Amino acid sequence: QVQLVESGGGLVQAGGSLRLSCVVSGRTFGNYAMGWFRQAPGKEREFVAAINWHGSSTYYADSVKGRFTISRDNAKNTVYLQMDSLKPEDTAVYYCAAPQDMGVLVSYSSGSSYAYWGQGTQVTVSS
Repeated sequence: QVQLVESGGGLVQAGGSLRLSCVVSGRTFGNYAMGWFRQAPGKEREFVAAINWHGSSTYYADSVKGRFTISRDNAKNTVYLQMDSLKPEDTAVYYCAAPQDMGVLVSYSSGSSYAYWGQGTQVTVSS
């Protein structure tokens, strides 16, 4: 079955950086878009970033645009989220997500476009 495993979370001071990784197994990784979402305590899950199957198109929430970068290495079955200039409001559990179907998604930012989710990795940014 499809499995997603995130890593790279931790505690960092405001202004610092972290890089999250998500390794996917159980399918041909390079045929599918990938997304990152996050959920802060007491808040709903929100879209962070997504990348198409080829890596040629990326999508970002306005709140992270210019600070976060999503990328993928299809040879390693891995998607990354480089997070720079972190802010306390970035504190959340971060999840990677994969869709059921190959190719282009109707909406890269909607959680309903994704069928598979990782267990999440905690990111805490101190002020």
